[in-house]
Amino acid sequence: MGDRWARGPFAVDYEQRVDFAALRAGRLARAREAMAAAGLEALLVWKDENVRYLTSLRPQLLAGKSGLLNGALLTGHEVVLFVSGGDCDRARATMPWVQDVRPIPILEEAGLVGYFVDHILRPVFQARGLLRARVGTDLASFVLHEALREKMPEVRWADGDRVMQRARRVKLPDEVALIEEAVAMAEAVTQAALDAVRPGVREVEVAAEALRTLYRLGGEYAHVTTPFVASGEHMSPPTRLATDKLVRHGDLVFVDIGCMWNGYFADVGRTVVCGEPSAEQRRVYRAVYEANRAGLEALRPGATNREVADRIRAEARRHGLEQHFLTLFIGHGIGVGSNEPPYVGEVFPDAEEVVLEPGMVFAMEPLIWVPDVPGGGGVRLEDMVLVTESGSRVMSRLPYDAALLG
Repeated sequence: MGDRWARGPFAVDYEQRVDFAALRAGRLARAREAMAAAGLEALLVWKDENVRYLTSLRPQLLAGKSGLLNGALLTGHEVVLFVSGGDCDRARATMPWVQDVRPIPILEEAGLVGYFVDHILRPVFQARGLLRARVGTDLASFVLHEALREKMPEVRWADGDRVMQRARRVKLPDEVALIEEAVAMAEAVTQAALDAVRPGVREVEVAAEALRTLYRLGGEYAHVTTPFVASGEHMSPPTRLATDKLVRHGDLVFVDIGCMWNGYFADVGRTVVCGEPSAEQRRVYRAVYEANRAGLEALRPGATNREVADRIRAEARRHGLEQHFLTLFIGHGIGVGSNEPPYVGEVFPDAEEVVLEPGMVFAMEPLIWVPDVPGGGGVRLEDMVLVTESGSRVMSRLPYDAALLG
């Protein structure tokens, strides 16, 4: 069979190539291995992506309520799902792989948080012998944190988010198949936006065409909840949301919307020109293109994320533009989380240096912007790439702008 990550999935219905029962079992095994390695007896998670990784719950998401709606407890032999009352009946009816599903209130009002910990969570811990255990948790509001300390004082709480990050870092083959499908959708979403670019259209109209395609194809939601469509001066510096600005002749237009499908994210971005580009716009675009290609090629087993960033920056330096990167990382891990460690080119100190392994998936997104360029001098190109045993495989296929490449 050779490299099990080297080829994309066959063009058949995903039900024929993804065994979801095996995928759930594989994810739980990864999480339990990471949990045991950290010396934990259980994990109590609240982040949307961690709950989904452990339970496969597809929840209704309320804006601003992440971490307050659903949770999951992982022990050595079972998973308990704490789910918003609005999703509880559906979870019990359609998720037979989770034997214990408990409805909970939104964990925001102090009285309700106290009730949840005292009357729902504590009995679950007690029944499983966890009231004196070492338990990892990932995300808790101050109110929930205080309630856990007060009502379960002998539980030894530890960092569970790092444990989940380790579990999720290397993707299972079936996860890669799902990401591959999400990439195909993300490309269709991006293409729909690019097809809408013309003089006189507003950025929000470009975003609207992309989102129509996203939902028509069955995508769950965009990679970014504020669709990133920026034209002309809005890319110098980047304005990371769509506005009512009109696209004009000579504008660079950047689209970064992506897709989440079946619990997995894809992040694809392209910059195009409306009309004919200037020489300076071509210079910036070529620098970003070659820096991006250098990074994609450098994502190989045994290399580190820091070495990959060094390759990208060296290529930008060759074009005299190393000092013009956006003040942000250059690439990020991606999977059930839209942005997840490890990061490539993190600008802040003390970021973890990670040796790349087969099965890691990254979204590589160098962004360079130059001020005072008519029509904008900001360019980002973003591609999805999988680290394989034999090197890297670029999962995204959307072409680059021929007029800007020259």
